[in-house]
Amino acid sequence: MSNDVKESFFDKQMTRRQFLKVSGKSIAGLTVTATMLSLFGCSQQEIDDEQVATWALPQGLLVVNSAKCTGCERCENNCTLVNDGEISTYISRVKVSRNLHIHGKDGMYNGSFTYYPDTCRQCKDPACGNACPQKAIIANGQGTRVVDESKCVGCGACVEACPWHMPAVNPETNKSSKCIACGACAAGCPSGALAIISWDEVTAAAQAIV
Repeated sequence: MSNDVKESFFDKQMTRRQFLKVSGKSIAGLTVTATMLSLFGCSQQEIDDEQVATWALPQGLLVVNSAKCTGCERCENNCTLVNDGEISTYISRVKVSRNLHIHGKDGMYNGSFTYYPDTCRQCKDPACGNACPQKAIIANGQGTRVVDESKCVGCGACVEACPWHMPAVNPETNKSSKCIACGACAAGCPSGALAIISWDEVTAAAQAIV
């Protein structure tokens, strides 16, 4: 990839708003400098292999590196422990265990598993919110779309509407929940498969690219 193309993507005057426009897209195929690779905690090969994805959150850029995920489910446990006071992969706002798929005719004996952390994309035009008949999915003061439990009736419309089925209805409370960008998942990830990079760091790294 030419320097012209790199510079057009990582504009020297890039603002948070400009970065938000592109950060929801895959960064596969991009050739980035050592500064950006170090910030993302990944290699160019992992990017080329489409193992790294980025999502924009109000407090920074969420970097998901499936190459580093061990399937330990620590992110799911931390998520529900912090937000729900219990440990449950089912109602977790980050999903790993459901992504465990066995490849090949030999099944588990060939040791080929696919797992990766997945969570809410905080869509600009949220299908979950649009489908909610109670208008219970709203943007909070930080711009993160959350569930207003006082309005939620647990109908599950948000779950079905989300292309990635990220929300979950708690069978005990009959309330839906979705990612609130608290960062508990990334903070507890032992392998670095999840990381939230502040916008100041992202901006500094983008401006350092020549």
